Parts: sequence; C-alpha cells; structure tokens
Amino acid sequence: MSTSHFKILLLEGIHPIAQRELESQGFHVDLESTALTESELCERVKGYHAIGIRSKTQITQKVLQASPDLWTVGAFCIGTNQIDLEAANTLGIPAFNAPYSNTRSVAELVIAEMIALSRKLGDCNTAAHKGEWRKSAKEAHEIRGKTLGIVGYGHIGSQVSVLAEALGLRVIYYDIVTKLPLGNSRAMDSLDSLLQESDFVTLHVPETELTKEMMDHSQMTLMKKGSYLINASRGSVVNVEDLAEMISSGHLGGAAVDVFPAEPKNNKEQFSSILQGLPNVILTPHIGGSTEEAQENIGREVAESLSNYLTRGASLGAVNFPSVDPGPLKEGIHLMNIHHNVPGVMSKINSIVSEEGMNILSQHLATDNKIGYLVMRLQGENGAAVAQKVSQLETSIKTRI
Repeated sequence: MSTSHFKILLLEGIHPIAQRELESQGFHVDLESTALTESELCERVKGYHAIGIRSKTQITQKVLQASPDLWTVGAFCIGTNQIDLEAANTLGIPAFNAPYSNTRSVAELVIAEMIALSRKLGDCNTAAHKGEWRKSAKEAHEIRGKTLGIVGYGHIGSQVSVLAEALGLRVIYYDIVTKLPLGNSRAMDSLDSLLQESDFVTLHVPETELTKEMMDHSQMTLMKKGSYLINASRGSVVNVEDLAEMISSGHLGGAAVDVFPAEPKNNKEQFSSILQGLPNVILTPHIGGSTEEAQENIGREVAESLSNYLTRGASLGAVNFPSVDPGPLKEGIHLMNIHHNVPGVMSKINSIVSEEGMNILSQHLATDNKIGYLVMRLQGENGAAVAQKVSQLETSIKTRI
C-alpha cells in the first residue's frame, strides 16, 4: 500500500534510525530537535497522523483534541506518564512505547553507581580536578559480598539482579506482584525488611499514586547506617528533601540520583537540586537509558509499532488500547473502526457491509471498558461507501480504510 500520504512528526532529537526506518517505508517524516509547549503542539501537530516524543513533551487532552488527523502517538522511551492515556483512549488514539529497549543501559548504570558510591569516586574525582590528593582506604569498600536490595523486580530490576550476582553480591528484592527469582536472588515479604537488610537499595518502580514518595524519612530511617540509595526510576518516588537530610546527618553513606521531581525542559535550562554539593552524592541528568545502543533500539521498536498501526492496524504493544493483530496485509480492503463499547455495534457494521454487497474475509475485534477496536478485511468494490456509512454511526470514534 502507499504510505506517502501519512505524515509523522518526531520531536526531541529522537534517534535518526527512527526517521530512516519510517522514510524507507514511504512515510513523510518531519523532525524537531526539542520539546514543544502545549500551545506550540496544538498548532504544530495539525495535519499529522502520528507524533513521536520522548520524556519532555506533554501530550495533554488539549493537544489531542487539537489534532483531528492524529491516529497514534509513539513514546520513544520507557514511560508514558507524559501522555494523557485516558484522553487518548477516549479519542481512539493508541500510544506505543519501548518498555524493554533500554533495560541493559539502565542496569549497567546502576552497577557502575554502586561501585562509584562504595569507593567515593565522585568526590575523589572532584578533588583531583581541584589539585587535591585524597589517597585513603578509609570508608572505601568492595561491593563483593554486600547485599543489594532491588525494589521493583521487573525487566530492569531483574537485569540488575543478574549483573549484581555476577559481581558477587547477595541479591534480595521486593515487588507487589509475585515474581520468579533469577539466580540466587530472594524475594522479601515487605519493603521494610528489604531496607533493613540491604547495603545498597536501588529503585525500579513506575510512577503511580502507590509509589509517590515511597522513600521518605520514615523509610530511609529503616536503612542500614552507611548504606546507599540509588534512584534511576522516577523522580517522584523519593522525597529529595528527606534524602538530603539523611545524607547530611550521616545516616546514609551516599546516593546516586538520575531522576528528579522537577527537571529542566532542555539542556539550556539551569538545573537546581537540594542534593547539589552533598558528599558522595552522584547526580546525573536522566541518562539511565541514554546510550547509543538503547536509543537505536528504541528508535527501531517504536518506529515499527507506528508503522504497523498506520499500515495494517496492528495495535499490539499499545499501552492504552485494545490489542489487535490482523496479520500481514493481504488482498482486499482493510476497514479499521474504533467505537464506543456498547451492545449492537457489530451487527450494525455487518449490516452495512452486507448492504453494500461486500464479503468479509476476516474480522478482528478487541475491547476494553470504554472502546472497541475492529479491523475487517473486505472483498468488493464499495469499500469507501462502507467506511463512510460506518463512520456516520453514532457509536463510531474513528474510521478509515
């Protein structure tokens, strides 16, 4: 099928592989190197069928409503909290992401930070640049034989687990969902028990109401004196004021923080945090997944998801949408319809198909609480008439062929 009429906008310096992959399939692709504000987006996205973003761009309900031609959104990152997923669902717009493509990059950063914290490499490096010679074994330790506590044993947490065991650490973990332990790692029955046993605590949880400031003064007090906290998950999960207090008091031996409650919108904005200047605290600018390898993997994965949805209606992997995979493109006309999930929709659509004298070759339907997503492969001459009549049903949200 021809894809040249599809227009895709990629923001925030998404890896060039995404543009190459999409253009190689005939899509028209435009680029922006930075994030856009809500008002800028409302103007910029008009006429585009897909938009690709990273973590800074906010796809709000207002942006979605200002984009009548928008069919899908791609988050070229792990998280999708920057997208109003409920509004997108209601408007029939699936959102895709790449939840596993930067797993290794984040895991390696965590391992590096464990070693750096235990040897105070950040402070030693800063001192050496100033001409100070701080050669000492005091409070410098190997990580071998220490206990690592992993909070959130998903794809990243479990990858950290495997790497940590290879370095000789004892690994324990806590997750609200039962997870199969890898290697010799051991599940803990509570977060409190994990904190009390761990020399290092690393957080790998999503941003939810349940995880908001889950690490505050009361929880950090449970950690061993001299232990270390690493956060490469979401900025909202740690109360940074309490963390600063625990570092200053000496209860914690250090911390590595890659994500913050408030972050600059671009590299030109000034960064400010209460954690700046504290001893043995490593601050990095949200670079957990920022490796060439991870960004290339993400670029390929999300570009493929956008292409599959635009060309053949496959919604596999969408985080806010019924999952349908109609298979590879074949002969006939593909009708795609997103509708309110109420009784009687299918009978009305099938009646229209019959009235126009078309034959149904295949039919794929999936629903959630609010919407239904249908992909039909039809045989006959009146596909445009069918699509027009289906789109006029009061239950229809979006329809295309």
